[in-house]
Amino acid sequence: MINKKWQLRPPLPADTLAQRLRNEPISIYQRGSQTVKQQEVTPMLVQLLHNRGITDPAHFESYLNADEKLTHSPALLPDIDKAVARILQAVLGNELVAIYGDFDADGITATVLLAQGISYLGGHTVTYIPHRSEEGHGLNRPALNNLKEQGVSLIITVDCGITGYAEAQYGREIGLDIIITDHHIALDKTPPSLAAIDPKLPDATYPFCELSGVGVAFKLLQALFQATHKNEGLEEALDLVVLGTVADMVPLQGENRYLVKQGLEVLNKSQRIGVQELVLSAGLEMGRITTENISYLLAPRLNASGRLDHAITSYELLETSSREEARRLAATLEFNNSERQRLTAELFARAKESLLVDGRAQPLLMISGPEYPSGIAGVVSGKLVDEFYRPSIVVQVEGDTAKGSARSIPEFNLVAAFTECQDLFSRFGGHHQAAGFVMPRDNVEQLYRRLLEIAERELSSIDLQPAISIDAAIPLSKLNGTTYKLINMLEPFGQANQPPVFLSQNVKLLDSRRIGSNKDHLKLKLRDGTITWDAIAFDLGNEVLSPYIDIVYNLKADSWGGKHTLGLNILDFVPSV
Repeated sequence: MINKKWQLRPPLPADTLAQRLRNEPISIYQRGSQTVKQQEVTPMLVQLLHNRGITDPAHFESYLNADEKLTHSPALLPDIDKAVARILQAVLGNELVAIYGDFDADGITATVLLAQGISYLGGHTVTYIPHRSEEGHGLNRPALNNLKEQGVSLIITVDCGITGYAEAQYGREIGLDIIITDHHIALDKTPPSLAAIDPKLPDATYPFCELSGVGVAFKLLQALFQATHKNEGLEEALDLVVLGTVADMVPLQGENRYLVKQGLEVLNKSQRIGVQELVLSAGLEMGRITTENISYLLAPRLNASGRLDHAITSYELLETSSREEARRLAATLEFNNSERQRLTAELFARAKESLLVDGRAQPLLMISGPEYPSGIAGVVSGKLVDEFYRPSIVVQVEGDTAKGSARSIPEFNLVAAFTECQDLFSRFGGHHQAAGFVMPRDNVEQLYRRLLEIAERELSSIDLQPAISIDAAIPLSKLNGTTYKLINMLEPFGQANQPPVFLSQNVKLLDSRRIGSNKDHLKLKLRDGTITWDAIAFDLGNEVLSPYIDIVYNLKADSWGGKHTLGLNILDFVPSV
């Protein structure tokens, strides 16, 4: 594993800190109730908020409560009025409406949400999720023809469509009305659709552009409920919103904080049978699900069906009202996820070995071959980024076609790089750090040469080393339960809002042992003064220990046998100087 840079955030100057400390305590709503408690604004809290971009004391309360003040009217989204009018026309006219989704957890949850929401309003819907390896991401002509033959007159995309100019044009030519809802970056031209709802469109004025695909679908459904004066039923869909939003790793800032916080409450009480069985199969407990559980346990299972077979399995799980069917589908996802893990480990090891040149990694990594299935390629490229801290692309070559999945580092914009090479692609799209493409196999080598040139140009002056951003340096002896309660005020945690990271120096190592099936992890006992802490250091089992160490860590709570204890989650350590 590549060494990490430690970046300690500078402490606020005393005069700035004094300006931000409020004279009156702020009101914090207890999670899951309307109970209010008064919270003292402490210097540590001000520093943690500052590190997350919250610098105005007037915004402290809404950020910590993650309340409705963070939300925006759906009327501010582009083309929303056109979309609402056309959907209601279809509902009133008994037209058949197709919800056209994507094969990842974000797209699957968005498909279920919009199909059930429009049906609740009295509409008639069918759903379509393309096959990852056979059809790829987004609209395609055979699917449009198929839906037209079924009698569909209106198609609403979710989590896709904004880069499908030619496909939307074809849909119009065969008499389909298409409404696009998406959150990916648009390319040169917006597709010729009846409405294009995407907060990332160049002319969009929506105040928050980082909604997930299911988040955009939810805002459309919210607009539909407002237009039809429906006051109930919308909140029940937030279990789907939180699953898709956390799974897609969008920043948990702004409106996403509200959607995820409220969504967690709904998810933990969800009456959706498929959700209950998914939680059970993952070894979790309803009522205790966190964003971390979604990221590492629930989302991979929802994604597994589309990676190895067809995402319809995950869709049916979230949609079913049969307990027996839900158990069967959850078991299928469990098997698929295990197989996905096995394939990922095997292919990652193979890719890792073949990518090193004279023991060194190039500034951009790219590997191709028929042995890399498109459903696993993105996971493998993500693991390569974690291992080497380089933009990484894994390409499946099948017949005359190549399909690539790319993951990147913050310093390298994939979409911008792909745009420079767009003459080589049949189609491409995505986000700055996660993107994909389809191209003729004959162009693969040329693509690598050109992308490598771009990477050398963009990254030549950058130290390609991952960084750990540290919120504050604090003596280990100063930590306690009050610190943990303060940290929890910043939840929900996730992308762009990670749990606070602390640095403690000159910590005495009392005991250590390697644990795990491969002895990859360390269990430590540490002391500072008279205070002793238990700690776990994942994937650091081969690091050299010394009698005194400097540690970078999170605070974690463990529950076992009805007891709750605090411990340290060590992210990195070095011998003390």
